[in-house]
Amino acid sequence: MIRFLIKGLLRDWHRSLFPVMIVTIGVWITVFLQAWITGVFTDMIDYNARFSTGHVKVMTWAYAENADQIPNDLALLGVDEIMTQLQQEYPEMTWVKRIQFGGLLDVPDEHGETRSQGPVMGMGVDLLSPESTEILTLNIENSLVKGRMPQRSGEVLISDELAGKLEVSLGETATLLSSTMYGSMAMHNFTIVGTVRFGVAVMDRGALIADITDIQLALDMIDAAGEVLGYFENNVYDDSKAAAIAERYNAAFRESDDEFVPIMGNLKDLSNLGEYLDYASYFSGIIITVFVLVMSIVLWNAGLLGGLRRYGEVGLRLAIGEHKGHIYRSLIYESIIIGFIGSVIGTGFGLGAAYWLQVKGLDISSMMKNVTMMLPTVFRASVTTETYYIGFFPGLFSTVLGTALSGIGIYKRQTAQLFRELEV
Repeated sequence: MIRFLIKGLLRDWHRSLFPVMIVTIGVWITVFLQAWITGVFTDMIDYNARFSTGHVKVMTWAYAENADQIPNDLALLGVDEIMTQLQQEYPEMTWVKRIQFGGLLDVPDEHGETRSQGPVMGMGVDLLSPESTEILTLNIENSLVKGRMPQRSGEVLISDELAGKLEVSLGETATLLSSTMYGSMAMHNFTIVGTVRFGVAVMDRGALIADITDIQLALDMIDAAGEVLGYFENNVYDDSKAAAIAERYNAAFRESDDEFVPIMGNLKDLSNLGEYLDYASYFSGIIITVFVLVMSIVLWNAGLLGGLRRYGEVGLRLAIGEHKGHIYRSLIYESIIIGFIGSVIGTGFGLGAAYWLQVKGLDISSMMKNVTMMLPTVFRASVTTETYYIGFFPGLFSTVLGTALSGIGIYKRQTAQLFRELEV
């Protein structure tokens, strides 16, 4: 019977083409929208994890209370011992230490006088160790615009936009003016060997990236760091797992009143991201759910109208003696075939469009020039497991439901009414 129905659909394009096109378009939009929304929120979480919070982050209690001010005078002491302990207790995670700092970058002229000067947001990370993961985590090498990566102590990278503003050339020496861990003035010379562009507005305006050993020396922070960040395997964030690790780590220091005691927070709780991530999750779920429901109603109506338009055919089949149940089942089987074909084609188109946007991305940097949050300026779609099947909900089930409801009228048809319709 299935083979007979498929032949009928192939031979009668008026009965199959339009319903398949409607299902295909609806599923295409649903699949693409799901991938797009998922990708946007995933990018936001990933950028905050890479550049700011990690999946979990260890700081002193006092530093965490004033983290927005980057108070390096409240930094972790004995950070090498803390790193060793963390690696022993949580070997499945990657642990890195960082120092965030602010200051001025002074570029001298040939006489040693200030030629240009600008504010910088600095980051001390491990650039020179062979086993370092920071270059990959921050995507530094792929973000290089000019020059090369630092290869020895005293070499730094600055943002390409900042280099243009300061009119500084590669190989020139610049002086970092900042404050030490103990509050005194810090001045340290660095050689600029490359410029970078991350596609993150707040970083591209005035970033300086140096090896953490150089920053520890410049800011008088030997064996100290502002924060220790932990990342899960493959850089995939798991909120429940991160919360459990933080709870376990903090339990050992819960009774301490020392403001310099280390505490751990997860990405969701750091930098006021908890409400944002909850909002993002709810907003994403609501948008996808509403759109799936809307497309379901559209395809339901398409199935309903298709069934109503075929009442003449149904009447003729009843008049020649075909059983009502057999007609009803055949209509349901047809809608399953149409819904499945449309869902497969629509999912294919949706996955193709989503994959293209996942690779190319959508650059909105021109609209985010004044943004100060850590947000990506190139948004990409994200093809997940859910993307492969979400289109079948509106595409298959709604089409079948619409046909099922419209087909109920078959059991209400009267013989006298059928002959009257056939005479017309």
